[in-house]
Order: sequence, then C-alpha cells, then structure tokens
Amino acid sequence: MGLFTAFDICSSGMTAQRLRYDTIAENLANVNTTRTTEGGPYRRKTVVFTEKHSNAFQNLLLSNMGVKGSGISGTGVKVSQIVDDTETQMNMVYDPAHPDADENGYVTYPNVNPITEMTNLIDASRAYDANVTAFNALKAMAMKGLEVGK
Repeated sequence: MGLFTAFDICSSGMTAQRLRYDTIAENLANVNTTRTTEGGPYRRKTVVFTEKHSNAFQNLLLSNMGVKGSGISGTGVKVSQIVDDTETQMNMVYDPAHPDADENGYVTYPNVNPITEMTNLIDASRAYDANVTAFNALKAMAMKGLEVGK
C-alpha cells in the first residue's frame, strides 16, 4: 500500500463520518416532525458503510507491475446508502388537540431517540478523530521521509 493510498483511506473515513454527522443532525432536527411532504411522521435515517474497492484499471495496473495483493484490500470506506429505520417503533403520544391526532387522539411521533442519536454522534466524532490522527501521522511520516534527502 502506497502512502497516497493511506491518505485516501483516511480521507474517505472522514468524509463518511461527516455524512453520518449530517444524518444524525437531520434526525435530531426532526425529532418532533409529525407530518412530512411524503405524508406521515418523519422516519429516522441511518447510514450504511461499505468497503470502497479500487477500480478495475488500478487493479490491472498493480497486478502487471507485480504488486502483491493487488485487488484484495480495499481503499477506504464509502456510504452505500442512507436508509429509513423501519425496525424501531414510532412513538405514540395521546394528544387529542394536536392537528395530526388520529380518531383515538393519538399522535404518531418519529422513531428518533435523542439519547441514541447523541450516542451515535459521539461514536461518529471519535471515528472522525481517529481518521484525523491517522492522517496527521501519515503526514508526519511523509515529511520525515522528505527530510531524509537533505
């Protein structure tokens, strides 16, 4: 693995965690949204990560250059999709005066739990910081490598 590949891996991790931040912020902003443009209450969104593979040309080039293990390891992480959380139950609150109440007086609120979202935010923040630390360590190694030639 080259130095620039390592930079790419760290930066892809930071980009993915930044999108995760944005998704968590959207969830928290819509914690009380009972009516969306699609109809019904807001549904919590989650981010799905997958391994980012190098492209076919890069694999072919590396294998022809005799680089061992080419095409086996990934080159970072990417967001494959942002999905609605359909597993968590929606919150039902009795409030007959609310304009979105059903015939029994219950309002369906989003399935967003602020405690869960804040825990996920801490997790995303620490993952982002870990990628920054790795990126800075790689940058320091590259700078030391350049100083060897002095």
